[in-house]
Amino acid sequence: MSLENTSVNKSYGGWTKHYSHHSEVLNCDMRFAIYLPPQTANGQKVPVVYFLSGLTCTDENFIQKSGAQRMAAELGIAIVAPDTSPRGDDVADDPAYDLGKGAGFYVNATQAPWNRHYHMYDYVMNELPQLVEATFPITDQRSIFGHSMGGHGALVMALRHPDRFKSVSAFSPIGNPVDCPWGQKAFTAYLGEERGAWADYDASLLMRKASGVVPALVDQGEADNFLAEQLKPETLEAAAKASGYPLELNFREGYDHSYYFIASFIDDHLRFHAKHLNALNS
Repeated sequence: MSLENTSVNKSYGGWTKHYSHHSEVLNCDMRFAIYLPPQTANGQKVPVVYFLSGLTCTDENFIQKSGAQRMAAELGIAIVAPDTSPRGDDVADDPAYDLGKGAGFYVNATQAPWNRHYHMYDYVMNELPQLVEATFPITDQRSIFGHSMGGHGALVMALRHPDRFKSVSAFSPIGNPVDCPWGQKAFTAYLGEERGAWADYDASLLMRKASGVVPALVDQGEADNFLAEQLKPETLEAAAKASGYPLELNFREGYDHSYYFIASFIDDHLRFHAKHLNALNS
């Protein structure tokens, strides 16, 4: 699989790079960002954290706005940030911001026309890590985190595959998508009317019955305008209590849903992952 490097920027002694490639899983060309910390300059392999972004985002938002590179350089961990959906002129779309391009919801769509391209779950779980680990000085030690829709995706992937990730964290995740407008709209379109199929992509339902364990950290702003209707962190909290799941849930006074919130606590999340990844300088 060929990679095209589309940009390179030096940052905190390391390199922020963007790449495009053809995805067999998504049946289209895709982009992702990667931060390689300075420790990789001599070929030393480092662990990696995957960041899944939220609605309307691309591979650029997190890598440009979060300020994550400084701490990643200090800790000696790489960061990979994929796009949020398939892209291209022949990819199905919707005029609304919360369905279609920019709103892949990290599921494998089963319903037409979405099932031709929208397999973000398999892309993030399998195709992208295989490509990254074969191309860059990256170990197979992985963690995953995300924001909003991406927080939902990160939690679901870690809960369903505890053997694949050392830790998981989320900023303002959609915690119970089967019971919120964003999730119900996307799941109906991508997965169909049968709600039984939805449960595989709901972090609260998965956490309530979890057998394997991945240490989990969630930060939620108390001034988030999506808090009550869309995010429902109380359902995650109840699920963790019911199953004894190791979830650290922090409510942050005055913080909203924006990248100002993410940038304020990104260091905490990277340190959390570094501890579980046995990073070089954690």
